[in-house]
Parts: sequence; C-alpha cells; structure tokens
Amino acid sequence: MTVTNKPTRAAWLQGPSGRCETVPNGQFLPWRIVLLGAPGVGKGTQADLLNQRLLACHLSTGDVFRAAATRSEGELSPAMKEALGYMRRGELVPDTTVWDLVQERGACLHCAGGFILDGFPRTAAQAVSLKQFLNKDGLGLTAVVTYELPQSEIVARLGGRRTCEKCKAVYHITERSPKVEGRCDHCEGALFQREDDRPEAIKVRLEAYDRSTAPLIEFYRKAGLLLPVSAAGTPEEIYERTVPELEVRRLTQFAEQMWAAAENRRSGL
Repeated sequence: MTVTNKPTRAAWLQGPSGRCETVPNGQFLPWRIVLLGAPGVGKGTQADLLNQRLLACHLSTGDVFRAAATRSEGELSPAMKEALGYMRRGELVPDTTVWDLVQERGACLHCAGGFILDGFPRTAAQAVSLKQFLNKDGLGLTAVVTYELPQSEIVARLGGRRTCEKCKAVYHITERSPKVEGRCDHCEGALFQREDDRPEAIKVRLEAYDRSTAPLIEFYRKAGLLLPVSAAGTPEEIYERTVPELEVRRLTQFAEQMWAAAENRRSGL
C-alpha cells in the first residue's frame, strides 16, 4: 500500500488484482483509524488531511463504489459486480456485500502503513466483522473518531452547497462563493443545488444516519475506542483538535502493550 502524500490506493480501488506502487517498511505503531460523522460534518476533508500528515492510507468504500462504476464487467470481482447491481437498481448495498468488498481488500487492512477507514463500518454488524478480522492477526484499532455538529449547522452547510453542472466543482454560497454568482470559476458552467442538499432532504438523511449509526457508536464507546471531536470551525481547527487526542490514544496503547508483554515474560519464568 502506498503511503506517500499522493497514494495510488490501487489495491483498495481495484481489489485483489490491484498492486500499489510501493509498500512501506512499516511505522512505529501504524495508525488504524475509523472515521464516523453525519453528512456535512467535513469527514472527507479530515480524512484527506489525516492521510497527508499521518501517512496512513485513506480507504473509502465510496471510492470503491465509484471506481466499480467506471470499470468493464471483466475487471470486476464478484463482490464488485454484486454491489454494482444494487447501485444500478437504486438499492442500498447490503452489509454482507459491503463486507465482501472489504475482505477482498484485506491486505490493505494489514498494511504496515496503517489505514484511515471512511464509510466503513456503517453498522454494528459490520463493526463486529471488522473486529474479528483484525483480531485474527492480533491487530486493533487506534481510535474511532466521530465528528459531531448540531443539526442546524449541518443543514446550513449542505443547504448552501452548489455544484457545477459541467465539472462538478463544489462551492458554498457563503463560505466558498464563486467569483461570478451562479457560475463556476473553472469552466463557467452553471451552478445548481443537488436534490439531496435541499433542507427537507437533508433532514431525512440525518435521521437515517442517526438510526443506523446509534448502535455503532455505542459499540465503539463500550470498546473504549470512541473519540468524539467537534466539527465546528475550519478544517485546520478540526484537525488540530483531532490529532493530539489520537496521539494520546496511540501512546496509551503502546504502554499497555509493553506492560502486557512484560507480564507475559514474567509469567513464563
């Protein structure tokens, strides 16, 4: 798995047939992080920042789905074909199929460079599968970061978003407005508001997110892995709130591992 500032993520995007350009020698306690957060909290932006600065590969299941949609049938694994079938029918991809996709990319989860999982797990059942998969090789998560923001602020963020009809560049009517109102800075295409960015649609999306992730968040809270982070402010401010907490978690885990190893040595005497 590539861990440069611009990783290819070939093995993640292509599946078992993919090969990344370089494989890291390993890090001191590789980062293994899961990111959670409702639509509009800026989770994708934070994943990119963490990827660039912690040098752990950003593994997004959404990117896998998008990559599958651009490939020919002959390039698709059985799990990718199945997932694409659900997507083309406008149906949600079920837990079992999503897990099959992730399992196909098991080498990425074992990579010495670590990972930042974005979009998976989405349910408690998926979280259990991931835990069992990692535990088989004595691996564990560093932390599960959940980005939090009041619903009113999420609605304002997404409700102000505008997308270029040509190049798909994204703007915001107050936070990142175009130079010419209603026109893209890059290609001068018309800007429009996506249907799922309208206030009534946003509220439905948030309610669905809350229902599906409440058990997941409780699962990770009981496991002692949950790290709530406020998603208010700029991306840099959010990042600066996140990393010190992650560092503390990683150092604590390292100390616990050293203590357990020492205990095992004493027990063996």
